Amino acid sequence: MKKATLRLTALVMLLAGSNVTKAQTADPINVVTSAVPFLRISPDARSAGMGDVGIATSADANVGFWNLAKAPFATNKMSISATYTPWLSDLKLNDVYLASLAGYYQLDETQAVSASLRYFSLGNIQFTDANGTNLQQYRPRELAFDAGYARKLSSKMGLGVAIRYISSDLAGNTSIPGVSYRKGSSIAGDIHWYYKGTNADGNGFDWGATLSNLGSKISYTNDANQKDFIPANLGIGAAYNKKLDADSKITFALDINKLMVPTPPSSSDSAGLAEYRSKGVVSSWFSSFGDAGKDELKEATVAIGSEYWYKDQFAFRAGYFYENKIKGDRRYFTLGAGLKYDMVGLNFSYLLPSGSGVNRNPLSNTLRFSLVYNMNK
Repeated sequence: MKKATLRLTALVMLLAGSNVTKAQTADPINVVTSAVPFLRISPDARSAGMGDVGIATSADANVGFWNLAKAPFATNKMSISATYTPWLSDLKLNDVYLASLAGYYQLDETQAVSASLRYFSLGNIQFTDANGTNLQQYRPRELAFDAGYARKLSSKMGLGVAIRYISSDLAGNTSIPGVSYRKGSSIAGDIHWYYKGTNADGNGFDWGATLSNLGSKISYTNDANQKDFIPANLGIGAAYNKKLDADSKITFALDINKLMVPTPPSSSDSAGLAEYRSKGVVSSWFSSFGDAGKDELKEATVAIGSEYWYKDQFAFRAGYFYENKIKGDRRYFTLGAGLKYDMVGLNFSYLLPSGSGVNRNPLSNTLRFSLVYNMNK
């Protein structure tokens, strides 16, 4: 088995929203890829129900996944959330799932700490050699643990930083002639900024910007030339909040994300591939904003969402996620709902099915369930 096959298996299972039949279009497909792509999956049901937005929405237990700088502005002193997502269930893969646990705690009125854990199970996979002979069965799995600190810079502005440990075990200690595979690991960091423009009446704009997964490459072998970029990302978000009356309020949010990962050259460009492999981590962040030429803007994804609350007890959500067809072609609508009673909340999201036959989106009917516990100030 080749290392490329292992990475491709993980990538397809994670980002299978791409429509392979689009390869027949006139535009050449050139998707920006990275290792551990599970870090770019929306890990909580609230944001998933809003089309995967979360950079500038109001703070909740999952701030560490989206924008830690929101934590000191949260209305609750402490919040904890657990989420379970059956992944690719529409393809009858019953043993593939993403689970997460996250929370924050406000030390005082100006600062907060957070921690979160993501665990992704790729199910049971039969490994074979190049001739199709069975080698072994294995359960690939990946996880990320992070801890962070956030502080108010003023009554309206906050800054957050986090450090993250990433572990990716795709093939265990499998060995074939000439290659020995191992568990990959990496250390990364985040920088988050948040501006709260919403006034005391609950009306106004909030803004945010994030730099996430800024860290070292990850390797699955002892070959120094076979290291992969992790999904460093730049995110910018805005949210408009409006209090409709004494009982109801609504939010409209927009997130734009751009992977800070180099655009891969053509597979036939051996010199370009060698340069791509040897590129340094920091230089890759900067070069990622200009190496795609006229297609650079197409590498950005756009998510829009809305959330309506009634009496701060019942929430209804909807959203849309867009990715250009030559950069992955993930496009889907989402719906969500939330119920909050006293200190306990329950969130639910649903990714609407789209397409049919070979054009059907494999992410169709994706469900997420989040249980939230809040402790008031």
